[in-house]
Parts: sequence; structure tokens; C-alpha cells
Amino acid sequence: MIAILKQEPVRSAGPRSTRRQGQTRSSQLATAGVEANGGNERVLSVRELAAELKVSTKTISRWQRRGLVSRPFTCDGRKRLGFLQSEVDGFIARNRDRVARAARFSQLTLGERKTIFEQAQRLSAAGVRPSLVGKQLARMTGRSLETIRYTLKRLDREYPEAGILTARDRSLPLDTKRTICRLFLGGETIQSLSKQLGRAKSTIARVIAEMRAQRIAELPLDYIPNPQFPAFARSRELEKQVLGSMPLRESPAARSSQPAGLAPYLASLYEVPLLTREQELHLFRKLNYLKYKAGKLRAKLDVSQPDKAMMTRIERLHEEIVATKNQIISANLRLVVAIAKRHIGVGQEFFELVSDGNVSLMHAVERFDYSMGNKFSTYATWAIIKNFARSISDEMRRRDRFRTDRSDLFAETTDVRADQRQLESQQSKRELALNSILERLDKREREVIACRFGLRHDREPLTLKQVGDIMGVTKERIRQIEVRALKKLRNDSAREKLAMLLDGGVSSQL
Repeated sequence: MIAILKQEPVRSAGPRSTRRQGQTRSSQLATAGVEANGGNERVLSVRELAAELKVSTKTISRWQRRGLVSRPFTCDGRKRLGFLQSEVDGFIARNRDRVARAARFSQLTLGERKTIFEQAQRLSAAGVRPSLVGKQLARMTGRSLETIRYTLKRLDREYPEAGILTARDRSLPLDTKRTICRLFLGGETIQSLSKQLGRAKSTIARVIAEMRAQRIAELPLDYIPNPQFPAFARSRELEKQVLGSMPLRESPAARSSQPAGLAPYLASLYEVPLLTREQELHLFRKLNYLKYKAGKLRAKLDVSQPDKAMMTRIERLHEEIVATKNQIISANLRLVVAIAKRHIGVGQEFFELVSDGNVSLMHAVERFDYSMGNKFSTYATWAIIKNFARSISDEMRRRDRFRTDRSDLFAETTDVRADQRQLESQQSKRELALNSILERLDKREREVIACRFGLRHDREPLTLKQVGDIMGVTKERIRQIEVRALKKLRNDSAREKLAMLLDGGVSSQL
């Protein structure tokens, strides 16, 4: 039976009205061959149009936002949504390629989904960035990029342990995160780290922010409390005075006479003038107030979602803390030398004693309470002498126990060590590459390989039996896991060559 519809007054089919009409899909026509009242033009429901064009109703809804006009009609007193045949023909004429492409679309079969899943795992394990995995799979399968991306997101939700896209971003080991942060602070860019690790730049930036917040959480901000600090924080004028420049001397400082024939280090100490009592008070008050202020800010920092502006403020305060502390230490290094001269004994190295005293001086700066009214030199002298009394006694006992006839030979050995910073940078890059390789294994395989080859900082290579005892299995089972893990790494190395061709560039080799 053919239903006759009464056409409602035609409204403007602008983008807003088509979106509103698209939301009324629940009241669609369910009849076939409908004709509008007052004319012979055919009207089709959403389902009829989808069946005729061999597309889904969701596609029809998407086409409404691209210009396919729908109109409200009344049927048996109820408003329904329909499409005039002439307007459908006009849309098809304007979008022939789009309509033909949609008609050829078919749902992914189980076999196709399995193929996409396996290829995505292989490309991901080979180091291809997640943003390129979808593009490569779209070329390989002939499917649209949107279809591939939707499928991969669905697979990630169903199999989070596979770590293809989002799960893979969250699975970075702590060692890798620390290495990324160390290399970034050493001058590496986010883009270069993204290429080295095969991760998205957004992931690298997120890791750097996370490790930056963790580093701030570990900063030594212990201070000597003072009841005046809250008042300083409330008053800009008072705070400006506390954090301002060190007061000048009332009269120019008399230049200390430098003894002749001093070693370069000792001679450089005479270039730093000693502090007056007022200058000393100002620097210690500034040092502890800076720590108080940085600590208050850090207490508000959310480590899980760190505020970059707040982290920058804390880091700048910490830089001021370090600079102020160094200013105090530099002005008191001569005190350490004077005390070391009085405690030097037979068979002792003078500069070793000075180095030990410098450490005591640094600890004294951290613990000195300026509000007590004492001079810092008095407190520091007591702390250094106390440490000398303990360290000299321990050193003499150690030398008596391990004394040999070849002590002079060891003392004359030339120091041929390489640049420490360069070595640390090279080691960090090696650790980054190693962690990237181990990520291709599952948790159990990574643990076995790390234990067997001594890849952890705190371990030596272990035997099969030792690893088996740790993991609670037999040594034969450990051997099987090791063989399987090494085979997987060799296969991944071969697959990387294919991934490089697909990616159109050059990837790092295992």
C-alpha cells in the first residue's frame, strides 16, 4: 500500500538545519515507493535510499552534512524524514566518485582484521612510528586510512598488551624515560629523540614533562625555618629586599696578600673577597627564603599533570638557590685551607684533606641557622674539624691495614681518563638503544636476557640455574626462553629492513 505524504513548507537546507535533520533519524520512513502529495515525485526514506545506493544509513547521515538535502513530511499525522528523488539525483551527479566509492565499501572480514593486527605488530616492533603504521597498512591493504585507524584503535582496546598505538606509548620503561630526559637536558631535540626511539614527538614531550616533574620532586629544598618567612611572602617590598643584591661594604675591602708559589687552585681563592657580617646574614636569609618559597610552590605541583609554568618557576628558584649557596661557599674556601694546614700529617695528601673539608663546608652551609646571631666561620670551623678528626683516623687505620711497598708506584701513575661528560652521553645513547631493543620482547623474555647478559646496572651475568632460582623455574626452561628471545630479536632485525623500505627512510639497525 502506497502512503501519501503531505509536504511541509520547505525550509532552508543550510548546514545547521541539515545537522538538526540528521538527528531525527529515529523517525524515518518505513514505506516503499512513497509519492509526495501534490506531485508525482518520488520520496525515499533513509533506509530506502541506503538500500538503493548500497551504503549504510550512517553514510547517508554523513552525506546530509555534505549537502544531501532531507525534508520533513507528514504521514498519518506523524512527521517523517524523506529525500526527494530529484535532489538525490543532483547529489549523486555532484559526488559520483564519493557515491561509487561508498558502494564498493565492505566490512572487514575476520581474516583481514587478523592480517592488519599482525602487520601492525610487526611494523611497531620494527620501530615504525605509530603515526606511520596506519598509512603503511592503508597502502598495503587498499583500505582507507580512516578504516585502518579505527581498526587499530579497536584492536588496542581489545588487546592492550600488544601495545600497537596508545598502549605502546604508556609502556615506556622507567630506565628509558630517564635516558630520554638525560639526553634532552644534554642538548638532544625532541625530534631527534623521536627518530631514535621510534615514538611520536608528543610521547617524547610527555615523558620529558613527567621526568622533569619527578626531578623537581626530588630537589633538596630543606631549609632552616624562620617565623619571618610568611611575612616576606605577603609583602612585595619585604620580599624584594630579601631577594635583592647583597649589601655593599661600608669601606673597600683590604686586598689579602697572596703568598708566593701557591698552586693555581689556592691562588684563585684569594681572588674572592671575604664576607662581612651583614653580607653573610643577607645571603643566608636569602638562601633559606628561596628554599621556603620553592618548597611552597612544589607542594602545589601535580606530578601526574604538571603545570609547565609552575615547573619553570621552581627551576628558576632552584637556580638562584644554587647560585647563592655557591657564593657563600666560594667566600669560605680559604677557611678550609687554613684548617687543613693545621691537620696535615705524615703520609697524608693535602688536597685530599682540602677536598674532604670542602664537603664539610657544603654541609655546614645547609645546616647553619643565621637567626641565632653566630658567625658562620665559627660554626663551619667546628664542623670541618669534627669531620677531620673522624676521617683522618679512619684513613690512617685503612692505610695501616692495606699498606704495600708499591704505594709510590701507584701515586706516580698518570691519569689517562677520557672526558667524563662525553662518556656519559655515549653511555646514555647505548642504554636508549638497548632499551628500545628489549621492548620487543615480553616481560619474561626481557628479564631472562637482562639477567643472562648482565644488562642491569646492579647485576653481573648469571647462570641458567641462578636465573631459574630467581624466576622459580628450571634452568632448562630458562634456556628455552633465552633461545626464543634471541631468535625473536634476530627475526626483528631482518624485518627492520622491510620496515625501512615501507617507511621510505633509513632506520637504525639492531
